[in-house]
Amino acid sequence: MPTVIIGSARDIVEHCGVARFVFTDFPLGNPCGHPWQRDMQAAIVGLALRLLESATGPRTTVRAPFEWKHDPDWRERYNRVRPEDRERLLAIGDARRAQRGQKPRVK
Repeated sequence: MPTVIIGSARDIVEHCGVARFVFTDFPLGNPCGHPWQRDMQAAIVGLALRLLESATGPRTTVRAPFEWKHDPDWRERYNRVRPEDRERLLAIGDARRAQRGQKPRVK
């Protein structure tokens, strides 16, 4: 079955050896672009469909021509945990694990 993967984490996806890959240099969880920006999302999906038609061999990667909110420094802030937030975030995680009936984290 012909497939195209749209995603981030280029090193990981390419290591897996997918047949066709549209790389979007966006935060994880946003492979098709900014929320509510249908034009960008449609363009990325269109790029994936064109790749499906045009790839001449396995392990073909195409980079989407978009930036994340015109902010080249987003990686420095993405998922950053400041020392003053650490205990609060750990408590949220502990509560979530307890709610799901999961084992508590090892301290």
